[in-house]
Amino acid sequence: MLNSIDLDVEPGEVVSLIGPSGTGKTTLLRTINFLDPADKGTITIDDLTLDYENATESEIINLRRKTAMVFQNYSLFKNKTILENVTEGLIIVQSKSQSEAEAIAKEEIDKVGLGDKLNDYPYQLSGGQQQRIGIARALALKPRVLLLDEPTSSLDPERSAEILKILQNVALSSSDMSMLITTHEMNFAKHVSNKVVFMEKGEIVEQGTPDQLFNHAQQERTRNFIQELENPLYIQ
Repeated sequence: MLNSIDLDVEPGEVVSLIGPSGTGKTTLLRTINFLDPADKGTITIDDLTLDYENATESEIINLRRKTAMVFQNYSLFKNKTILENVTEGLIIVQSKSQSEAEAIAKEEIDKVGLGDKLNDYPYQLSGGQQQRIGIARALALKPRVLLLDEPTSSLDPERSAEILKILQNVALSSSDMSMLITTHEMNFAKHVSNKVVFMEKGEIVEQGTPDQLFNHAQQERTRNFIQELENPLYIQ
C-alpha cells in the first residue's frame, strides 16, 4: 500500500527507486500507468492530468501511450517472434502500418544487439536477451516516461551488467524521456541517476541527488538501509 506519494520527475531525468523488498516500489510504477490504480490522487505527464478517482477509459489510454514498462519477468509473448513482440504495441496501440512498425522495431532491436534474432521466439533466447528485447519493445514506443521494474533481478551478474550498460546508454542518449527504475543495483543508482528515492513501508522517506542520499542522508532510516547494503552481514 502506498501512502501520500509526492514525486516530481523532470523531462530527461533518471530516477532510481530504492528500498527494502515489498515496500511499494513496484506498486508505484504500476500506479503511474494505471496497472494498479490508486484510490485517490492525481498524476500529470506533459499536459495531461488525471484524477485517479474519476479518470475515464480514454484518459487512461492516452496516459498509457505516454509510458512504457519493462518488467522483471520480461513478459514477452511466447507465441510471437522477437520482431512481432516489438511491433505489436506499435501496430495495436499507435496504429502504425506493418512496414513502419517493422522499420522502427528493427532499429531498436539492432540497438540492443539482437538484430540477428528477429525471427526467433522468446524460448530460444537467454534471460538477458529476453530482457534486451523487453527494453527494445518499450523504447520503440518512444515513451515520455520509461518505467523499469527490477530489470536485472532475474539475471546473473554478467547479464545484469549488460542490461545496466544498455540503460546507461539510453539515459545518456535521451534528453526528454524520463526513466523511473526500481533497483537493488546501487552502482547504477549512484552513477546514472539524477535523483534517488528511498522508500519504506509504502512511503517516500527521502529523495535527492545520489550524493545527498548516499553520502549525506538526513533520515536515520535511509542511513541504516544504505549502511546495510555497504556492510552486509556474512554468516560463516
